[in-house]
Amino acid sequence: MVRWFGAGFEGLHPLLQRLHRQGATLEGPVAVTYGRALGGWLGRRIAARLGIGPGSGDSVLTVRIRSGPDALYWTRTFGNGPEVTSVFTPSGAWPDGCWIEKVGPITLALRVDNTQGEWRWIPVRTRIWGIPLPGWLAPRVDADKCAKDGTYHFSVLVSHALLGTLLSYSGNLARKA
Repeated sequence: MVRWFGAGFEGLHPLLQRLHRQGATLEGPVAVTYGRALGGWLGRRIAARLGIGPGSGDSVLTVRIRSGPDALYWTRTFGNGPEVTSVFTPSGAWPDGCWIEKVGPITLALRVDNTQGEWRWIPVRTRIWGIPLPGWLAPRVDADKCAKDGTYHFSVLVSHALLGTLLSYSGNLARKA
């Protein structure tokens, strides 16, 4: 993890550095919303894959983050839902390299922008069952995390060029003892 970032790792907020060096379990309330019409319908299908319950509103998110020698692991649980693990493997090196996230049949290549100490994912390409999706067909993921007042703030917005917002979730997470 630190090796992939190189000098860019020092650009992250110290709490984000610590989180990714040592790992942790974070927990806190999360607000979940869905788009309208067909976008909302598709958003609920994506949410189900991520273990997010069917309703909009507030839930508790627990995230276990750990770094291995060759990957970064995020295990998420929304409320009493199932655990869903994303495995991020590095490709290349920061700032031009990517993290390859795999969740079920979906694979995302994501660059990282660490402006102002934040961690913002920049989507590069999307595959489903190994098949590349053209940009106009692939959902757009805007996701970031930052440290504020001793907590970790994050937001995720999944949208589509033709359908608008599919789903979003965001919140503030604290280290779980």
